[in-house]
Amino acid sequence: MLVSVLDVAKYILSHLNPGQSITTFKLQKLCYYSQAWSLVWDDEPLFEEEILAWANGPVIRELYEEHKGDFVISGLRVGNKSRLTKKQKATVDAVLDAYGKLSGQQLSQLTHQETPWIKARKGLEPGERGARVISLGSMVEYYSAVYSEQQRKKSKKS
Repeated sequence: MLVSVLDVAKYILSHLNPGQSITTFKLQKLCYYSQAWSLVWDDEPLFEEEILAWANGPVIRELYEEHKGDFVISGLRVGNKSRLTKKQKATVDAVLDAYGKLSGQQLSQLTHQETPWIKARKGLEPGERGARVISLGSMVEYYSAVYSEQQRKKSKKS
């Protein structure tokens, strides 16, 4: 069952300690990686909204519209974290474990090295505005290969 990116963002924000906030930049990238890994681990998208390849990395416009003008965020007026299934929460939790310690800037730099964002930005100058969609197909292809490589390395160690 698809949920909204706002539901996912609300779930991510619920993991903050009281009084804690994160940058909107980081929240966008964590939602992006949640979508990417849901495609690989769960064989389905997590949320229905498109992801755009903006100059500073992947952005989901519907989430952007909710936090536009804010640098940091600790909560959202919209979204319902209880809409996420147990499996969806487990996927987001795994993403938070893997990427949560990185800053928004580090996450942005990471996405800039990855094929889905690079493909969607093809032909645009660095820093040039653009709102091209990062395709789910390119995300599946890239992150499935990353996952396969991780699994291969793990099996060599054991």
